[in-house]
Amino acid sequence: MHVFVTGSTGWVGAAVVDELLAHGHSVVGLSRSKDKGDLLRAKGADVILGTLEDLDNLHAAAKNADAVAHLGFNHDFTRYVENAALDQRVIETIGRALQGTDKPLLVSSTVSSLRVHGRVATEADLPASDPTYPRRSEEAARRLREHGVMASTVRLPSSVHSVGETHGFVPILVNLARRSGVSAYLGDGTNHWLAVHVSDAARLYRLALESGATQPAYHAVGEGAVVFRDIAEAIGEKLGLPVEPRAADHFGGLGGFVGEDILASSARTRRVLDWQPTGPGLIADISHPDYYAGA
Repeated sequence: MHVFVTGSTGWVGAAVVDELLAHGHSVVGLSRSKDKGDLLRAKGADVILGTLEDLDNLHAAAKNADAVAHLGFNHDFTRYVENAALDQRVIETIGRALQGTDKPLLVSSTVSSLRVHGRVATEADLPASDPTYPRRSEEAARRLREHGVMASTVRLPSSVHSVGETHGFVPILVNLARRSGVSAYLGDGTNHWLAVHVSDAARLYRLALESGATQPAYHAVGEGAVVFRDIAEAIGEKLGLPVEPRAADHFGGLGGFVGEDILASSARTRRVLDWQPTGPGLIADISHPDYYAGA
């Protein structure tokens, strides 16, 4: 397949590009800068220089592709509402390009968008209608699916991790611990995060594209119940810092995410895609000394 990938130089997107190329697919990646575009070319991918605002370019690239993996999102949280609205326009634009074909489209979202509490979230659950959560990626994909586009959502967990990651929630926690002198958790720290190794997430995207995106949603969940205090303790041990409870304001803009408590299963995803996560778990990764060279 010839696959158009947005977010192709990001943490997960770059891994998806590598996975696709390693399995014989060709890739054209969207890149905001020439330098990052050159890195894509060095891997063997083609490049479109531009941004998510360049809707005409996105439409043309999607129309010329056999499949699309949309991983691009502007994570400037000071403009989150505007960025969420742009994401919907991007998905709708790509969808129009694929209308009338059986070309698969994978849209990226999060398991936490389900807002499921008190039970294990599954692929059958639908995103919550929450006015405080403006991102509507999955809803946009489902509307496309209702109109015949083979659009599916890959729901990612709180942590898509690996030794060497420099962005994401756990590196933010590491840097916060270094600055504050304490590796902190919220409350009693017994809330749960979800996690997946980045190589396992990338393989899921490939398998879902190769299968034709037959399911409305896939769960990229390698671990469905990582206790947050265990994360804090692993960070504290490696940095030689005390591990203590702190109020939400200690975590700044990450406060709402730190307290996230969600359990999730990926049983259906594993079954329909024959997807079996094989990468290290989150605690194993953040217990590795090399993790802190990049984080």
